[in-house]
Amino acid sequence: MNVHFIAIGGAAMHNLAIALHNKGYNITGSDDTIHDPSKSRLEAKGLLPEQFGWFPEKITQNLDAIVLGMHAKADNPELLKAQELQLKIYSYPEFLYEQSKNKTRVVIGGSHGKTTITSMILHVMHYHDRDVDYMVGAQLEGFDVMVKLTEDNDFIVLEGDEYLSSPIDRRPKFHLYKPNIALLSGIAWDHINVFPTYENYVEQFSIFVDSIIKGGSINYNAEDAEVKLVVEASNNTIRKLPYHTPEYIVDNGETLLETPEGSLPIEVFGKHNLNNLAGAKWICQHMGIDEDDFYEAIATFKGASKRLEKIAESNNSVVFKDFAHSPSKVKATTKAVKEQYQDRVVVACLELHTYSSLNAEFLKEYKGTLDTADVAVVFYSPHAVEIKKLKAVKQKQIANAFQRDDLIIYTTPDNFKQFLFSQNFDNKALLLMSSGNYGGLDFEEVKALIG
Repeated sequence: MNVHFIAIGGAAMHNLAIALHNKGYNITGSDDTIHDPSKSRLEAKGLLPEQFGWFPEKITQNLDAIVLGMHAKADNPELLKAQELQLKIYSYPEFLYEQSKNKTRVVIGGSHGKTTITSMILHVMHYHDRDVDYMVGAQLEGFDVMVKLTEDNDFIVLEGDEYLSSPIDRRPKFHLYKPNIALLSGIAWDHINVFPTYENYVEQFSIFVDSIIKGGSINYNAEDAEVKLVVEASNNTIRKLPYHTPEYIVDNGETLLETPEGSLPIEVFGKHNLNNLAGAKWICQHMGIDEDDFYEAIATFKGASKRLEKIAESNNSVVFKDFAHSPSKVKATTKAVKEQYQDRVVVACLELHTYSSLNAEFLKEYKGTLDTADVAVVFYSPHAVEIKKLKAVKQKQIANAFQRDDLIIYTTPDNFKQFLFSQNFDNKALLLMSSGNYGGLDFEEVKALIG
C-alpha cells in the first residue's frame, strides 16, 4: 500500500508513518519544516523528505491514501492536487480507525489524565508480555514508538484527543474511533480557540459517549461532576461503570496504595494520578489482566514523559517537569507535589504558553490553581501573545486572575532565569509546568542547580 503524509513531521504524524513503514507499507511524505525528535526518527527509517516544502508532483494516481496532518493548511498545494485527483484523503484519526476496524478498540478520553492512563495500561500490558496495538501521546519507557499497528493483535489502545482531526475535518479526533471499550477521566474547559463556550466543549464528550459501539462499555470518573452528568445522561445502550480514587497514604515522601494484599509502594503520586490508576485498572481487567497482576505491574510504573517527570533529585531537593497548562491540570499537579513533599518548600513555576491560557477572558479559570504552592511564579511572553494575535495581557490581569497577593510574575526569559538560578534549593521541591520552555530555558542547567 502506498501512503503519502502531508505534514509528516508532526509528533503524531511521524509516529504513524513509522508504524506503517514497520508494517511494510510504502511511505512518502512532505513538510515545510521538521524538528527533532521527528527528524532523527524519520531519518533512521529512511522516511525523511529529501527537501522541505510542498511538492504537488509527489501526488499521483499511484497513491492508495493521503494522510493529512493538522500542521497543513486547507490551501496546501499537495492537498489541492490530491483533491483534484480525487484521491482518498484521511485525517490521522480516520486512518487509525481504518487500521483498527477489525480490532477491539479501547479509547481513553478526558480533558486531563488520558496520556497517563493510556501509558499505565500499556505499561501493564508490556510488563506481562501482552502484545497490543496502540497510539499514545508520550514516549514511554520500554517502547520504541508512540504508535504500533499490526495485522494480528486483537486490541488497540488509543489515546482519545478532543482536538480537531485535520484542516478539512473539524470533528474532534475521538469522535472517529467508535470504541468498544471507553474511559472518560475528566472534563475541564480547554481549547477555547476551537470550543468558544464551556457548553460547546462539554457537548463533544457527550458525542464521544454516544459513539461507543452498542453493547460496549465506559468506565468513568464518578468524582468528576461533569463526567458523571454526561455519562449518566447518555441513552446509548452501553454498560456504565464508575470508578473512584483508591485509598492511599503518603509516608515520608512515599505513596502507598492500599490493596487487598496490603500497602503497595508506587512510583507515581498525587490524588489525580491515583484516580488515573483506578481507571487504568478497570481497563486492564477488561483486557484480561487480573487485579493481582495489575498491582504487580503498576508498582514499577514511573510515569509518562513530561507528566510529573522527575528530572533531578538530591538528598533534600527535587525538580519536576510537567506538561500541565490548563487550570485543572495546574491545580492537580501543584497539589500533588505539596502533598508528597509536605515538609519542603514547593516552588511552582507556570508558563502561560497556549492559546487558551493567554486569552484575557479565559484567565479567570486559573483562580486558586497555585494556592497549594509555597512560592508561586507565573511566566508569560507578551511577544507570544502578539504572535497568537490575541489582545495584550497585562501583569495586573494575571495577578487578578490567580487571586494570590504574593504571586511573582515575569515577562522576560532572562528575568525568570535569574530568579530561578538565584534560589537556594535546600529543602525545596521545584515544579516547572509548561507546554513550552520558558523562552529558551535549558533544563540541563536546571538539573545542575541541585547537584
